[in-house]
Amino acid sequence: MLADADPEDLHQLRVSLRRLRTALGQFAPALVLPAPISDGRIARVARRTGLTRDLDVIGERLRTSLLPPLPDSEKKAMRPVLQRLARDRRLAFGELVEALNGSGYLRLLSSLQRWQRRPVFTALGQTALQERLLEWKLPIVSGLFLHPGWSADDPASEDLHALRKRIKGVRYALENLEPFLDPEVVGWIGQLKRAQDELGTLHDLQVLQERLADRRGSGRTGPIPSLKAELRRQQEEHWRGWRERAAEMAGAPGRLRLHRHLLGLA
Repeated sequence: MLADADPEDLHQLRVSLRRLRTALGQFAPALVLPAPISDGRIARVARRTGLTRDLDVIGERLRTSLLPPLPDSEKKAMRPVLQRLARDRRLAFGELVEALNGSGYLRLLSSLQRWQRRPVFTALGQTALQERLLEWKLPIVSGLFLHPGWSADDPASEDLHALRKRIKGVRYALENLEPFLDPEVVGWIGQLKRAQDELGTLHDLQVLQERLADRRGSGRTGPIPSLKAELRRQQEEHWRGWRERAAEMAGAPGRLRLHRHLLGLA
């Protein structure tokens, strides 16, 4: 990953760190962990991977789908934006490399490896998971449908970005229990993934629009009406898709069906 040869390596590191944070938080009552293994330490590195990965996604979207159909005048106007993106990405990756080579992250890795070789559990952690399966399942979705993001009426709402993070955490936590879940709940994990992707696209489009709205630091060279129109079109399309999915997932029938299957009442 440090060679920066394939963006997928960075993506996998980011996902692994997120899954690790989820698992440690989810099963905290069952684990006895050394001090270097902390959510804060993992989160600091995860934020560095997130910034670099977000810039990768924006750059890829521009280069592969948004820029090719533009008129030459708009392609020329976008060159400074691409140059600034590349510069920001170099800086972000440099900070990430520094974090990955830092003593805090290296202590974290060392502690994780030692714990994996000789894991230590609480009394709860020494009992079979199936004995407390309901207690492990229910906290995962607690409060999920009370999140304000479900009723957000603006695709630029910060509540949507926060809801995406919440959905991602729920999905990862349920996947940790997947062998013990009702098939209906396993299917619902797929709905979570699709909702996460829809919200992720909306977030990427919003970030890109904000960058285009502030091109002063990129050496503004001309208008880009076609690109802005295409971004608006894509935003409207994904916004409609999200609203339909939100109504299906957070509506009373969908919520009640999920809760019945989680409780084993179906």
